[in-house]
Amino acid sequence: MSSTPNGLADRVAKRVQSVPPSGIRRFFEIAATMDDVISLGIGEPDFVSPEPIIQAGIEGLRSGKTSYTSNAGLQELRDRISGQLADLYKVSYDPEKEILVTVGVSEAMQLAMLALLNPGDEILIPEPCFVSYGPTAVFADATVTYVPTSVEHDFQVTAEDIERHISPQSKVLFLSYPNNPTGAVLRRETLEEIAEVVVKHDLLVISDEIYDRLIYGEAYENGHTCLPSIDALRERTVLLGGFSKNYAMTGWRVGYVCAPEPLYRAMYKVHQYMVMSAPTLAQIGAAEALKSCESDVEEMRQAYDARRRTLVDGLRAAGLPTFEPEGAFYCFPDIRSTGLSSEDFAQELLQEEHVAVVPGPAFGASGEGYVRCAYATSLENVEEAVTRITRFATRHQESTAVA
Repeated sequence: MSSTPNGLADRVAKRVQSVPPSGIRRFFEIAATMDDVISLGIGEPDFVSPEPIIQAGIEGLRSGKTSYTSNAGLQELRDRISGQLADLYKVSYDPEKEILVTVGVSEAMQLAMLALLNPGDEILIPEPCFVSYGPTAVFADATVTYVPTSVEHDFQVTAEDIERHISPQSKVLFLSYPNNPTGAVLRRETLEEIAEVVVKHDLLVISDEIYDRLIYGEAYENGHTCLPSIDALRERTVLLGGFSKNYAMTGWRVGYVCAPEPLYRAMYKVHQYMVMSAPTLAQIGAAEALKSCESDVEEMRQAYDARRRTLVDGLRAAGLPTFEPEGAFYCFPDIRSTGLSSEDFAQELLQEEHVAVVPGPAFGASGEGYVRCAYATSLENVEEAVTRITRFATRHQESTAVA
């Protein structure tokens, strides 16, 4: 008699079976087998973590700080998170009762979903959006309703868009601005209009603001609007933040969640059982980042801005209309002039010119006709990528015109 269970694949939980693999990774698995590939795909800074962060981690090791921290995280780190949010955005969070340090923003998001959503509750998510938002909600047995956005409205979700999609089951609104993949930034006046809808329908809000420091142009001049800085939203919002993007600390895996105490306690409970505490050395590094690395953040932001301008201008010159991204490190060109679908464009660009981008539909149905290009790589790589994309686009545009 065989000891192997029957039909193992069919015995996987339905919630997991229902979620497709990430639409981002497939192209980079192919790219990894090729030479001379320029990747505009993975949203990971090409910078090394600033030196004070590295030295703080080394000193932590040498001084034997290798045990657990408290479940909530290092007190110094929570104090510094609280101080930065107050200094930058005039938002007040009690580091003892409202701030929890997590294993990256990914864990923070999962905690929020599990703590706020019951099976069958509906979460509204504007799209295009990062690939993990919907699946994370599905893992909490929630129902996901996507709210389409468009380039005609600068990929900003509006109060009217949200209200059109609200149902009796709607419980949570998920916002993620600056946005991945479009680079869109929500204006404060738009958020204030959204706040009226949130209050009217008694919704809670999860706000992923991982790219809050990486903003450009008019958005930089106006300053990032932290969602809980809007009075009506402070007691309804779970704020997600972290260090991966702003401080080039992706591999350290440290983030945080801020929320009113009743919501904080629910997430704290899940966190206790799920991971115990975020990595100690990562927390030490993050505390040092907030203490010593503000000039590094600004230097990286300016470097991204130069790459952004080069990529956007180059894509437009290549006949690919490109929305002006004001945040994060992505742009979202319209590739329909080539006559190719997003999937075919990405695949053929990789094969013909060795440039890796992500098809827009990986981020939702509104992404068809677009691809995501990340400028989290060197300016030299961006310039060469523009040359190759221009060559590719011109070739296919001419072919389309003849046909």
